[in-house]
Amino acid sequence: MADRTTSSITIGADRSTVITVIADFASYPEWAGQVKSAQVLSTGEDGRPAMVRFTLDAGIISDEYTLGYTWNGEESVAWKVAEEGKMVSGLTGSYRLADTGDGTEVTYELAVDLKVPMIGMIKRKAEKVIIDTALKGLKKRVEGS
Repeated sequence: MADRTTSSITIGADRSTVITVIADFASYPEWAGQVKSAQVLSTGEDGRPAMVRFTLDAGIISDEYTLGYTWNGEESVAWKVAEEGKMVSGLTGSYRLADTGDGTEVTYELAVDLKVPMIGMIKRKAEKVIIDTALKGLKKRVEGS
């Protein structure tokens, strides 16, 4: 797996509120800019989504693929490719949530592997755009601004 790209943001809400928004995949097209659709295919024993089919349009990375999710209470969620797309051969990531006393620090980590050759610097920039857009969208969605 490729090097990971990581970024964090502080959201003015508790972990429970943030993880609930993260788990609401049907709403992703409303706040996660590159996600055009997200369909929950199955749920785990905890009732949270376990397999989700995505349609992504992130400029140079445009594809459909399925991710498998592992939830750790309100502390984190991790995912990896369960079914590759036409371009995406590997995609692993996580949201880690930490209580800051007056909110939640959310750290998003992402690594994308593509079936087509791409210069590492360009791929990392695409990962950074995906992460930054998702974190800003998540903050706006949770805080309602």
